[in-house]
Amino acid sequence: MPVNIEVAARGDQHGECATWCERTHRLWWSDLFGVAVSSYDPATGHAARRAVPGTTLGSFALREQGGLLLALDNRLQLFDPETGDLTALAGPEDALTHRHFNDGRCDRQGRFWVGAMDAHVSVPNGVVYRVDADRCVHRMFGDFKLPNAAAFSPDGRTYYFSDCRARLIWAFDLDPASGELGTRRVFADTASHPGQPDGSCVDADGCLWNAEFFGGRVVRFAPDGRVDRVIELPVARPTCCTFGGPDLDTLYITTARRGLSAREQAEQPLAGCLLAVRPGVRGLPEPYYRG
Repeated sequence: MPVNIEVAARGDQHGECATWCERTHRLWWSDLFGVAVSSYDPATGHAARRAVPGTTLGSFALREQGGLLLALDNRLQLFDPETGDLTALAGPEDALTHRHFNDGRCDRQGRFWVGAMDAHVSVPNGVVYRVDADRCVHRMFGDFKLPNAAAFSPDGRTYYFSDCRARLIWAFDLDPASGELGTRRVFADTASHPGQPDGSCVDADGCLWNAEFFGGRVVRFAPDGRVDRVIELPVARPTCCTFGGPDLDTLYITTARRGLSAREQAEQPLAGCLLAVRPGVRGLPEPYYRG
C-alpha cells in the first residue's frame, strides 16, 4: 500500500537513533558523522541542531531526569542540549581504544543497551553493553562486526539485535527484572533482501520495523519473523525509524547521504533528510534512561 512521504528536516550526513520524546512532543535524532543532536517539533515545523565535540555519535537515550545519555566516540557522556555541557559517565571496564559506539536503545525498564564496533568493520570485535540506572556498565556479549537494530518487544521480554554485516536479525530472550539475556535465535534472515538491517523500532502490535541500509526501504516484520509489509523510499540509505507524533502514528525515518557520489546525491535529493510517513499503525512510547 503506497504512503505519502513527507520531509520533516534536512541536512544530516548520516542521521541515526530517531527517538520520540513524550514530554516535549519533539522528535530527537543524531548525526553519526556530522556529530550533532537534532530535534524537530511537528506542531511548528521547527528543527534545531546542536553540534557535539567528537568524531562519531553512535546513539543516545533521553534521560528521565532530563538531557541525554550519549554514546559518543568510545565514551558514555551525559549531555545537556540546552547548554551543550558534557559530563563523563562511568565507562566500560574493558578497553575501547579501537572501538566506537554505534546503535543503542533503552529497554522497558530504562536500561540503555548499546553496541560498540571495531574501527575496522571487517573485524568481529563488537561488544554489546548494558548501562543500568545506577550507571554500572555490563558487558553482555560480543563477536560481531556492526551492531544495529536494537529494539525491545512490548512486554520487554525480547531484545532484537542485528549484526548487519551478517544480514541477520536475532531475538534474545530477556529477563525484564534482572536484565539478563537467555536463548538467542534467528528472528529474520535478510540475506535475500536488497539492503542490510539497520535501525529498528517496535509498534503496538509487537511488529518490528527495520530500516534497510542500501535497500531503500523500511520493512515491517511480524512477531514470528515473517515480512509483513514493505515501504519503499526515495533514498537508498535509510538508517533508523521510530514512531512519534501526539498519537504515535507517524513513522519517522532518518537517512544518510555520506558516501554518495555527486550523481547519486543528484538522483536522491532527500538523502540526509528526516522523513515522515503514516503507515496506519501506532507505535509505543520510548522509554527514558533512568540513570
